[in-house]
Amino acid sequence: MQEIREFNRFYTNLIGALDYSRKLHTPYTLTEARVLYELARSSGMDAADLRTELSVDAGQLSRMLAKFEERGLVSRTQSAQDARRQRVELTGGGRETAALLDERAQDAVAVMVGGLAAEERRRLTEAMRTVREVLGDARRPQAEVRMRKPRPGDLGWVIQRNAQVYTTEFGWNDEYEALVARIVADFAADFDPEHEAAWMAELNGEPAGWVMCVRDGSPETARLRLLLVEPGARGHGIGKRLVEECVGFARAAGYRELVLWTNDVLVAARRIYQEAGFELVKEEPHHSFGQDLIGQDWRLVL
Repeated sequence: MQEIREFNRFYTNLIGALDYSRKLHTPYTLTEARVLYELARSSGMDAADLRTELSVDAGQLSRMLAKFEERGLVSRTQSAQDARRQRVELTGGGRETAALLDERAQDAVAVMVGGLAAEERRRLTEAMRTVREVLGDARRPQAEVRMRKPRPGDLGWVIQRNAQVYTTEFGWNDEYEALVARIVADFAADFDPEHEAAWMAELNGEPAGWVMCVRDGSPETARLRLLLVEPGARGHGIGKRLVEECVGFARAAGYRELVLWTNDVLVAARRIYQEAGFELVKEEPHHSFGQDLIGQDWRLVL
């Protein structure tokens, strides 16, 4: 532990030697330069994704972007995927500035390691790669995904999390919470274990997702309902596994088709349905949950 602390002190002083505002003769701090660098590596990023990538405080990032925008380095527009998210892109001047910063940083590093022999440079590079790999893996907990049948309290969780997630991500009002509550109540009051089922997904032992397979109007038709994946649990294939559970159950129960209703703004969910073989059969605009939406009916022949 002491060796790690000593390395931390040394590395902190080393980074100080690369101070962008003093050593590189620029008006930007190291954090500001990191933001410009990340934006230069892409064609644009949502502000929320940029904040997560760099672990920057939301308020600090907002102030930096306002400063960049005032200087003509970035443009900020509404995200095409989510009106509540902000898309950030470098302007032509911003790309020139980022390129200049990168060039000066390269020069500063060259000066720092200029006195090292080729073998010393190789050892240094390998050591840095090892630190990144080992500590990077240590910071990422092993993802253990498990599917299970519902337990007491899960139905309440489903209502609460649907309401909170869809309000936060899409601005839906309490009409949606009321709808979810009715669906869950009907499922609990008239549950038929031979023809209906539900699954809770857990990530490292914590609730991470949910889906239901219920009877529909026709005896040969089942309906997939309330697919949800916790925002913090996305990227582990949980949505795909939940849909696979639902499809497998519907086939085993003797249904001929599996249907679902969703909305066009749920892009990630639609992608999962398409990969599972669902086909879009109907679209219709509607005003629900306080928003203008396009409802979609999807169907999978079993």
